[in-house]
Amino acid sequence: MAALVCVLLPAGGLTEQARAADAVAYFVSPTGSDSNAGTSAAEPFRTLTKAQTAVRAIDKSTSGPVTVTLAGGVYRLTKTLAFTAADSGGGTAGTVWWKAASGQSPVISGGVRITGWAKSGAAGGKAWSAPAPADLDTRQLYVNGVRAQRATGALPVKVTQTAAGYTTASGDPMAGWRNPPAIEFVYRGGLGAWTEPRCPVASVTGTAITMAQPCWNNSTRRVMRTDDSGRTVNLVGRKSITESPTAVENAYELLDKAGEFYLDKSEHRFYYIPRSGEDPTTADIEAPSLDTLMASSGKASDIPSRIGFQGIQFSYANYRVPNTGTGFSEIQATYQVTGTNGYATQGLCDFVADGTCPYGSWTKMPAAVRFTYDRNIHFDHDYFVHLGAAGLDLGNGSQNATVTACVFTDISGNGLDLGGVDIPQPTATAQRTSGITVKDSHFYDIAAEYHGGVAIDAGYIETSAITHNQIDHVPYTAISIGWGGWPDKVKLPAQPNYSNNNTISNNLIYQHMSLLDDGGAVYTNGITGTSMATGEHVTGNVVHDQLNTSGGHVLYTDNGATYVSILGNAVWNVNVTPWGSKHGNYTLGDGTYDPTDIEGNYWPNGPADYDDKGVLIQKNHNIADPDQIPSSLIAAAGIESSYKSILDWQPV
Repeated sequence: MAALVCVLLPAGGLTEQARAADAVAYFVSPTGSDSNAGTSAAEPFRTLTKAQTAVRAIDKSTSGPVTVTLAGGVYRLTKTLAFTAADSGGGTAGTVWWKAASGQSPVISGGVRITGWAKSGAAGGKAWSAPAPADLDTRQLYVNGVRAQRATGALPVKVTQTAAGYTTASGDPMAGWRNPPAIEFVYRGGLGAWTEPRCPVASVTGTAITMAQPCWNNSTRRVMRTDDSGRTVNLVGRKSITESPTAVENAYELLDKAGEFYLDKSEHRFYYIPRSGEDPTTADIEAPSLDTLMASSGKASDIPSRIGFQGIQFSYANYRVPNTGTGFSEIQATYQVTGTNGYATQGLCDFVADGTCPYGSWTKMPAAVRFTYDRNIHFDHDYFVHLGAAGLDLGNGSQNATVTACVFTDISGNGLDLGGVDIPQPTATAQRTSGITVKDSHFYDIAAEYHGGVAIDAGYIETSAITHNQIDHVPYTAISIGWGGWPDKVKLPAQPNYSNNNTISNNLIYQHMSLLDDGGAVYTNGITGTSMATGEHVTGNVVHDQLNTSGGHVLYTDNGATYVSILGNAVWNVNVTPWGSKHGNYTLGDGTYDPTDIEGNYWPNGPADYDDKGVLIQKNHNIADPDQIPSSLIAAAGIESSYKSILDWQPV
């Protein structure tokens, strides 16, 4: 018979250590007070910073789950909400969640409301005006949640390009326009069919238009190679903008259409022509002011971890750099050449004397929400809308993050950025961007201003998945992944990098490539792994109605794209070939092609079967109608049923 052992418990039952740790909850409301306890919905804090201070004071090694609940309304920020290691979850607390209250819609905003509108004499009496904050410099205005267009039109005079800008015929009307340094020239396709660079005007004097620096040099003097390739050293686009601008923006004299606005920074005043049914005196008119709404410290020594955000709208972030002499000298996917000698040295590494390394490290557009050097950051049913640069950036050193059932729309640049292009070969594990999952999210009306932007842009990343998303109505590429493959244009090895084991699967992509060219639904550049097993896998995606008519492909493997598998995808109603062509493998330099596996796809005008020199093409199906595609393949793509409600989401 087994011995009977009795254990006497202290009075009151279980010890403190044995009890379940108590949950900790804080509440925030725009109508609350930071003098409140913040521990109930009846006594909420007013500000996010007060809630953050309270969370940091919790011993998360012993507490239960920690939640910050945000009531509906607008939380206006005047400085970036910064997250550090002190904000992390862990221990028994798990992930610290910042959540919308049930059924409510909190908005974290970097905007200021513009009031005091009255009719003015501008635009033949059609425009209204209102005072702007004296220190405000912005490129956007939103009226009842609808983006207004900066005053725009055609160049009013014929121009001839010079080293400093342009000359015009006598009588140039621009010589009499107000605030010439506010005027911006736009060049659709100006530095390659996939680009839309922009440069400000510096001055207009008589028949001379002088363009702002360094934008002008960076856009007209890109260094040429000394060989016979006819290519710039950056190998991406042409040497110079050679055309006249395709449009002129931000000129008071061009304000003539409903929905257009002009900010006169000299007199600190907005001018706006209302659309039908809009009353500026009662409308909610917002101008972005703060550039970055939320960010990590960006230090590998200060890593925030186990933090989640749920049900929150991020809106009205600013981006002022293109208004300066830097302008927007685009390379690709909103990366830019910047700096006084950028055209001659930036990212050119050992291709030129004094080149900066690594190769292809150009300037990344910032995002409204940015995390780098972080662990286990989660975005769930969050909304990125009305933003002046990129939406969300999970950059260098972001590891094991998730983006689930989020919406990205009305964003000036890229929707979501993953990784970077400045650390192709990390020297420390903390620098690697890895384990990112982006799933069941909706990206649409992306790159609303910088049309070379893409819905999802990934640089050097590893072991990550982009799956079951819907991407539609974008002006250029839907998903761009990889970097550094361009040296194969001159038969040189691609930039070595750590990318590996990335999957792009079961996404639904349509109505893309509406304005620019030489892109596709999924665009890959550079080395993606070390073998077919560890390389990039593009599987089960459904793509239709790609809108460009020349240049590019649908599932596009561009320069140096090595170890890519394109398996079991469906494509229809496109005007370009579904896949491109074989590329010489200049990384190995052995006469083979970049290893590629293309099997089991359904598409029109696909490539012929082939099995040689590292490329396998077989068992694909050339179709004339989408009815020839298995219904199961189509049904499996896009947002999964449990998340489809995000397709009905509307901004606050």
